[in-house]
Amino acid sequence: MKVIFAGTPEFAAVALQALHEAGFEIPLVLTQPDRPAGRGMHLQPSAVKQYALTQGIEVLQPLSLRTDSKDPVRAEQAKEAHARLLSTPYDVMVVAAYGLILPRATLDIKPCLNIHGSLLPRWRGAAPIHRAIEAGDTETGITIMEMEEGLDTGPMLLIERIAIGEQDTTGIVHDKLAALGGKMIVEALRKMQHGQLEAVVQPEAGVNYAAKISKEEAALDFTQSAVEIGRKIRAFNPFPGAHAAVNGVNVKLWGAEVLEADSKGPAGRVLAADAQHGIVVACGSGSLRLTELQKPGGKRLPAAEFIKGFPLEGQSFA
Repeated sequence: MKVIFAGTPEFAAVALQALHEAGFEIPLVLTQPDRPAGRGMHLQPSAVKQYALTQGIEVLQPLSLRTDSKDPVRAEQAKEAHARLLSTPYDVMVVAAYGLILPRATLDIKPCLNIHGSLLPRWRGAAPIHRAIEAGDTETGITIMEMEEGLDTGPMLLIERIAIGEQDTTGIVHDKLAALGGKMIVEALRKMQHGQLEAVVQPEAGVNYAAKISKEEAALDFTQSAVEIGRKIRAFNPFPGAHAAVNGVNVKLWGAEVLEADSKGPAGRVLAADAQHGIVVACGSGSLRLTELQKPGGKRLPAAEFIKGFPLEGQSFA
């Protein structure tokens, strides 16, 4: 079976590697153009491109796949990409976190399967892992689905669940789902080869959307409950990083434990900041024990190390 793969970040690269190592022939990979990254803002290839090049797989990086784009450069690149797809013999396209919309013209060439990081129809959209943790979901998973023009609306082919632990961050769940997605797409294609893949229409009940994460969301409001703030800290780790200002300094908060006891202070007040109690902050209800923090230009540090160079006793987070 010949597979064209479309994806961009590490989540997708794990799936590409799984398909390659399983023996599927991959004549072409689509990924987003190189982007500036790092302190020097040098152009960096995507994780998918990096893996493809190490394996000698041809890579195509159009700005768009929409031939009707009003931008003449994007439209021309889309036409070239469409012609390349038509001229490349393949049986199925696999898509994972590609980041570009696949128009009807692309979807009509061959079947397109998507690796989606949620239990559809819950958390359709761009940030299903972040939103599941932020909402307090106790489980998530991978859905392999047929792609159609709607946003993650296509029929489901395979679905597997994993638990979300009480201290799991987006980074931890991401890595678990990436590995699961790689395993499941290999299973799905093998079932497809033998005519054993059955499609199930998504139910109408339970549909919701995982909107893209904005950096503005990562500013914490300590008038919220400790439970809500704790979820946000986990959901925004590693990106974009939850933060709050204390004594005029914007501090990133990477880890916290929820304390259910009454906060005994106004929201945001640091109730303790010592080796015995750790860093305890009052919330709208309950309190948080902060376990990992980072000041601007500094490293992520355990609370005990952080307060050695950044006294917090008597301060307030805002």
